[in-house]
Amino acid sequence: MKKRNTKILLVDDEPDILEIVGYNLAQEGYQIFTAANGKLAIQVAKKEVPDLIIMDVMMPEMDGMEACEHIRKIPELSHVIITFLTARSEDYSQVAGFDAGADDYITKPIKPKLLVSKVKALLRRLKEQEQNSETLNVGGIEINREEYKIVKDNIEISLPRKEFELFYLLASKPGKVFKRDEILDKVWGNEVVVGGRTIDVHIRKLREKIGEDLFKTIKGVGYKFEV
Repeated sequence: MKKRNTKILLVDDEPDILEIVGYNLAQEGYQIFTAANGKLAIQVAKKEVPDLIIMDVMMPEMDGMEACEHIRKIPELSHVIITFLTARSEDYSQVAGFDAGADDYITKPIKPKLLVSKVKALLRRLKEQEQNSETLNVGGIEINREEYKIVKDNIEISLPRKEFELFYLLASKPGKVFKRDEILDKVWGNEVVVGGRTIDVHIRKLREKIGEDLFKTIKGVGYKFEV
């Protein structure tokens, strides 16, 4: 993934944030697009189909959480990485962000160089995932990593990127006991800092969307962890 072909959409109602963050990322060679609220973000995302969206939470018109949920329902944007960049650091806000379908949650203030480093880590993980695309068939379930699709009994199950990657990892080795550090490294990358609660949130969402029977089909892999 060449930088000049990599599109990043910045969403924030503060012009200064858009200018500073946009400048630093543009200096790295990324194509930068901006939006001042969630509603505009959806419009720009549909038009430009970015690789990464960096979005604030508290905004007029439509907040980041609602915009994230809307974007996750658009098939052509299923591959997009979404990270929140917000001053809200409460645990419940971070959990809500992951529930809405975000891949990462970054709190302000953050130094531009550190933000650029995190962006590079997220995009590097995307590139690695695309290069290792393949289809798994487990217990009659087809898991297509290239198209981010899960099909069971001819019914397609749609999942946000990180939930899909987590399920793909678990299904790739049925019955294996995964350590939390291993999951964080393979799904989020060791350069992206997230906590154990992140895994718990995504597992809960998987159980809700996929159902207990599907987990049992792949030998209950969703229940086995080591701390």
